[in-house]
Amino acid sequence: MEWHITEAQGLGVVDREFGDREFSPAEYHIVRQVVYETADFEYKNLIRFSETALQEGAAALAARTTIVVDVPMVQVGITPNIMDTFANPVYCSMDALTRPQKEKTRAAWGIETLARRYPEGIFVIGQSQTALTALVELIEAEAIRPALVVSTPAGFTGMDVLKERLNDSRVPHIRSAGRKGSAVVAVAVINSLVDLAWQAYGQDNSIVTA
Repeated sequence: MEWHITEAQGLGVVDREFGDREFSPAEYHIVRQVVYETADFEYKNLIRFSETALQEGAAALAARTTIVVDVPMVQVGITPNIMDTFANPVYCSMDALTRPQKEKTRAAWGIETLARRYPEGIFVIGQSQTALTALVELIEAEAIRPALVVSTPAGFTGMDVLKERLNDSRVPHIRSAGRKGSAVVAVAVINSLVDLAWQAYGQDNSIVTA
């Protein structure tokens, strides 16, 4: 990843003000970028990694696994970096062709449609709680087995419980704990992971370590 001078300076501020670090270097790379993109140091206590998330996520990216996202903002935010590296297909739930339904939102139906089409894909849910609900229900029903889930929606009603259900599913994932999150956080997470994967698989033979 190439940094503009202002971004390098901003990341330097994050490094100086971050405080104690209980992350591996790879985890810190991701959390640092989230803090930089949001200017919110609370995320250093909110970003959580499942045990094998970085290794399996990086390997899935390198294998050009299909990426499914919930909203156009996430798709627009990650596509340039993806196209400059592994060129994974990126699909958005809002563009999926589904039958008109009253029971679920467009994002939820789109995620369900694409998840059944790409059951071992990488899923990036940055904004839509209903899309995350649909995804978690499919995982719990063992209808799909994603290579990685990035989950960072914000919400006041049941969002913390929903994210804990994802944690209990044992699917490799990176999530923002509790109510807090945004599409910006999801973009920062996946772009940082792409950078790590590209260093490991695209440019040399080093290994991403968690």
